[in-house]
Amino acid sequence: MTSFAYPDESTTAFEFKSTTTKLTAFVPNTLEPEKLILALQQQLGDGEHFLSDEQIAIDFSQLNSIPSAIEIVALVNLLRQFQLYPVVAQGGNTDQQVAAKEAGLVVLLDSGITPATAPIVETIAAPSAMIIDRPVRTGQQVYAKGSDLIVLALVSHGAEVIADGNIHVYAPLRGRALAGARGDTKARIFTTCMEAELVSIAGVYRSLDEDLPASIAGKPSQIYLDQEKLVIEALNQIN
Repeated sequence: MTSFAYPDESTTAFEFKSTTTKLTAFVPNTLEPEKLILALQQQLGDGEHFLSDEQIAIDFSQLNSIPSAIEIVALVNLLRQFQLYPVVAQGGNTDQQVAAKEAGLVVLLDSGITPATAPIVETIAAPSAMIIDRPVRTGQQVYAKGSDLIVLALVSHGAEVIADGNIHVYAPLRGRALAGARGDTKARIFTTCMEAELVSIAGVYRSLDEDLPASIAGKPSQIYLDQEKLVIEALNQIN
C-alpha cells in the first residue's frame, strides 16, 4: 500500500507577535450626553480633528457611577459621531468592566493605554508642510495631519489651526493654535503677530484671554514647551 505525506502547513498559516501598540483613552467624568457633546464640540469641533478615525479606549477610572450596557453603547455611538472609535475598555471597578463587556467592548487589564488627558509619548514625524495662503475665518478649522502647517494669511478670532508638527503663521494669529497635536513635545508655534486666544503644544493648553505683556502682544513670537510649561516669548528675545 502506498502512503502519501502532506506538508504540515499548520505552522505557516499564521503566527502570533507581540506589539507595542498604545491606544488613546477617553476618560469620562459623566455619561450625560448633553455635557459630553458640548465638551467634545468645544475641544474637537464639528469637522476633522487631530484624533479623527482613531481607535480609542474608554477608561472608567474617573466615573463614580456604575453604567449600564445601554449607557455604554450610547457613549460609543456618541463618540463615533465625532470620528472616534472605541474598541476596548480599561479602569474602573469590576461592575463597570462587566457592563463594558456586555456592551461589546474588550476589557483590558494591563496598562497598554495612554490617557487622553496626558501627552502621547510617541513623536510624530513631520515630513512635509501644509501651506494655507488664504485667511482662516471665524468658525473654520484647518488641520495639518502628520505635517507642519504654514499659514500665510490672517487667522481670525474663533478660528482654529492644528498641526501634528509646527505651526507658522506669517500674519496676525488671533484664533487658537494647537501644535504637536499627537504628542510631539518638540513642536513650536511661530507667528509674526501674536494675538492668539489659546495656544497648545502636545496637549498642554494656555488660554490667552488676559492681556499679553507689551513685549509680546502684537509682536513676532514663538511658543514652545519647557518641561510641562508653555513658554511664550518674543522672537527678538532669543539669544
